[in-house]
Amino acid sequence: MKSEDTPFVGGPLDGRVLPVLIGITGHPPKTYRIPVPGVGGGPSTVVVYRRVQAATSKRLGLHQGWKYEYDPEGGASERRFKLPWSPRKGGATPENNADE
Repeated sequence: MKSEDTPFVGGPLDGRVLPVLIGITGHPPKTYRIPVPGVGGGPSTVVVYRRVQAATSKRLGLHQGWKYEYDPEGGASERRFKLPWSPRKGGATPENNADE
């Protein structure tokens, strides 16, 4: 597997550059989760970082790599990909527009 040195911004890994595995598409994962054990046997926490563009080229505006920024909410704003043929919540027709 290939890896890419990726900088981390904010949070406990601020300023560090770590090798991150690259997927089939040549991009690192969108989220990077790091489990942190609790102090003194307490509950463990998970630190979440989100992938963002590191920079863009001046002439063509192409992206030049990735970096990870700290997400203090810890994935609360995570969106799920929905397919058009997936069933929706609430049935096929909403109750206020149902035929009578």
